[in-house]
Amino acid sequence: MMTNLFSVFDPSTTILNLSLNWLSTFLGLLLIPTSFWLLPNRFQVIWNNILLTLHKEFKTLLGPSGHNGSTLMFISLFSLIMFNNFLGLFPYIFTSTSHLTLTLALAFPLWLSFMLYGWINHTQHMFAHLVPQGTPPVLMPFMVCIETISNVIRPGTLAVRLTANMIAGHLLLTLLGNTGPMTTNYIILSLILTTQIALLVLESAVAIIQSYVFAVLSTLYSSEVN
Repeated sequence: MMTNLFSVFDPSTTILNLSLNWLSTFLGLLLIPTSFWLLPNRFQVIWNNILLTLHKEFKTLLGPSGHNGSTLMFISLFSLIMFNNFLGLFPYIFTSTSHLTLTLALAFPLWLSFMLYGWINHTQHMFAHLVPQGTPPVLMPFMVCIETISNVIRPGTLAVRLTANMIAGHLLLTLLGNTGPMTTNYIILSLILTTQIALLVLESAVAIIQSYVFAVLSTLYSSEVN
């Protein structure tokens, strides 16, 4: 049962031994260029307001060192993850954000570039950041170890947080979907359908929240090295 349950995350669509599942990662990009060719509608106005709000928030988090190029990078990261999270809720579309292959590939290069930039250009600041202000001299060696471990595991926590939330929601949807056809009681079946609809709405909210958390934490990690 567990093998069949987790098999929903296995890439299986192949043509000439070439996996096409990961192409779903770029399906969201097809939705963006339409705003440049069509007349403004309600969806485009809402999306532009969201991007403007994110731009202001990320610029505030980055502080004086923040500029439009930096916020554009994190807004693009937010958009990519959110589109992939949403597309994964549709039937027969591969959820790439449920795999560490993608999430770690997004988190690790960002973290590594931040660390290299900070240690090369702001070495003293990076050393000072290992010991929080007001730490007693006796605890300083322990704080250095704790802060170092905290910095090293950051890409892993970013990747695992996003992957775990996507897997958990999809597993619940799969369990409810497999239980429904085997139920003969109409009252229980209607309850299962109501629960699945509510869970689908919750997963839509999780898709937005997790992409926002990933982008905000990446922005905070970037602001710490400046």
